[in-house]
Amino acid sequence: MGAGGRLRLVFNTHTMPRALQPDPQIKRSMRQDQSPRRFESFQDIPKPTGFQSVDRRRKDATALIQLATQNPDVAKKTSGTDVDGLRSLARRALARMYRSDAGLFAFRIRRRKDGQDVLEGVSPRYTAITLIGLAGEKRESVSRILGGDGTHDVCRSLLTEAPRMENMGDVALTLWAARALGEDRFGPAIERLQALRPWDGEHPTVEVAWALTAMCFGGVSDDDMARKIAERLKSSFVPASGLFPHWPRGARASRLRGHVACFADLVYPIQALARYHAGTGDEQASVMAIRCAKRMCALQGENGQWWWHFDVRTGRVVERYPVYAVHQDAMAPMALFDLQEACGVDHTEAVGRGLGWLHRAPEIGHSLVDGSADLIWRKVARCEPGKLSRSAQALASRMHPGLRVPLLGAVMRPGRIDYECRPYHLGWLLYAWSRQE
Repeated sequence: MGAGGRLRLVFNTHTMPRALQPDPQIKRSMRQDQSPRRFESFQDIPKPTGFQSVDRRRKDATALIQLATQNPDVAKKTSGTDVDGLRSLARRALARMYRSDAGLFAFRIRRRKDGQDVLEGVSPRYTAITLIGLAGEKRESVSRILGGDGTHDVCRSLLTEAPRMENMGDVALTLWAARALGEDRFGPAIERLQALRPWDGEHPTVEVAWALTAMCFGGVSDDDMARKIAERLKSSFVPASGLFPHWPRGARASRLRGHVACFADLVYPIQALARYHAGTGDEQASVMAIRCAKRMCALQGENGQWWWHFDVRTGRVVERYPVYAVHQDAMAPMALFDLQEACGVDHTEAVGRGLGWLHRAPEIGHSLVDGSADLIWRKVARCEPGKLSRSAQALASRMHPGLRVPLLGAVMRPGRIDYECRPYHLGWLLYAWSRQE
């Protein structure tokens, strides 16, 4: 029992299953003899010592990879992929996407058939993600993006709506944004999150991971609630593959696609468990995050692609496409950087390969970064009707883990660009390459 009669969870690696035991070659930054603590307000929460202030995220990608790997071939693939340039583009594009009349960011910019780029819809979820990214930006940049509005004003509007939000992911991201901004009036979001029961409700893995990260950002604010969410994520981990499923333990998965996980089902649990480890010293969380990241990087494409669908039973790729730009320059970097800072495992070379693909995707012969449109287009997909290849491969692999539809790649070749850009991509890009804590 810990101080105050709280139960402390201790994981003895000698009695842990071999699949979950940490690699002795991996050097981690461990926090010793640390019990979770409960804090009453944001100001009481200390900064986690596992997250150091680093300038790595703000450097040009080529210099980053050269410094980390001394590998000229890898560096060559990232030449021209200037992270500062991507961040500048993100800020300009976000200024076009903010709807001041609604106090929210749009759902997307989409290119019509006539070549015009149009703004469509609004999205509280994408607004929350963008606020997380803007939390690390300079005040003058934020003011230009929001047309004079403040991030706290936008965030408080989301917090006001939190008690009426039905989607747990929206609530979790709102809480995360509030904590990233240092907004101390996040009580409505925590209360709503608790009511939606992320530890045993019907929520996908991605949203459960968001909930855990929100509870841990800047320090663990409710140790019991965070522990229950973390336990659900950890119990969902599949040791045989090193991956996380699309639906966590206790949720009803699709009979056809229950074995299929997407890229997001990997990156967000890696990030959440790394942060939970940094805040509590939970070694099992660290081991699972490290294992999943290792497998994810092993599955990366030859040209740096972060593939889309995986079989959680075997740890193999089910369907490669689409390849999303946000995975290449934002989601993979942010998860792997958070893992490095919490657990000491370096996947910088994989990050560099991902940026290299964004600079010049071989499927299309050029970059998804469009200088003339001042946008980053969403993805490269197969030339196919609907989502036929994904459905076909899911069905084939369901029948047998080793079965795939033959000649699918030759018939439905990748090369179709999705001409739209969503603000959450740009928000995660800003977050990934800044230092907020």
